[in-house]
Amino acid sequence: MRILIAEDERMLADTIAEGLRAEALAVDVAYDGDAALERLGVNDYDVLVLDRDLPVVHGDDVCRAVAEAGGQVRVLMLTAAATVHARVDGLRLGADDYLVKPFAFEELVARVHALGRRARPADPPLLERAGLRLDPARREVYRDGRYVHLARKEFGLLAELLRAGGGVVSAEALLEKVWDEHTDPFTNTVRVTLMKLRRRLGDPPLIETVPGAGYRIP
Repeated sequence: MRILIAEDERMLADTIAEGLRAEALAVDVAYDGDAALERLGVNDYDVLVLDRDLPVVHGDDVCRAVAEAGGQVRVLMLTAAATVHARVDGLRLGADDYLVKPFAFEELVARVHALGRRARPADPPLLERAGLRLDPARREVYRDGRYVHLARKEFGLLAELLRAGGGVVSAEALLEKVWDEHTDPFTNTVRVTLMKLRRRLGDPPLIETVPGAGYRIP
């Protein structure tokens, strides 16, 4: 999944981002509502973690704009207001879920994952193909019953290839879903990570390169 965090408390925003990246998610950060709208206009996000009291453009206006755009992004609204009226008001603006500060990070992660499942066609509990079995919940991968330890980006890349069900996934699509906006679009990071992933998965090779198109697990 690709996540946008819109939060003006920089320490909190950066802490959330690092925690979600540890979950093998691609995360971008905006510190005001205008920057959030700009990123939403150029990137495809699965989940927006949105502080309600943003500067420049208020969080309510960001939420309203997302709802009116009618895209796939799901909104988790953060606020210090704990009243029922405040929660209902946020949901009426178009938020999909609501979390009151302060919150347990584990709860935020669980809510982000739940919203991410709603933003795209539901994955099966296990992604399986060609002797591979990937468990998204446990973040475990097995090949022919053998456990394979993967780094975060390797895991995310393999998950995207398995979700394609044998279809070809372009390097651009992999970069969009697995890495964040700070990654150079002309970088060879996808190719390098694929090389490491192939090495970890072992022989015979499973990931096929389709010249001029991308990669697939046939």
